[in-house]
Amino acid sequence: MAEDKRQLFRTLGFLSSVGISMVAATFIGLGMGWWLDKKFDTAPWMTLIFLLLGIVSGFRNIFILTARELKRQKEESQDDGEEGSG
Repeated sequence: MAEDKRQLFRTLGFLSSVGISMVAATFIGLGMGWWLDKKFDTAPWMTLIFLLLGIVSGFRNIFILTARELKRQKEESQDDGEEGSG
């Protein structure tokens, strides 16, 4: 039972980090683009470009986090298999 709760909290932590990384990257790109538009009077082009870069960066973060989590789960399942056979 304790292991189930531990796994649940680990999964919730992973999902929240995925969501936060996507939102943060998008807002950082949006903020940078908005600031550059104000500075160089290029509205709305810098905002759009940096918003798209932020979204792409967010999806890249999701890909990296997911790959890392899958690798961790695979290593964990291999460790569990080795302990059971010994």
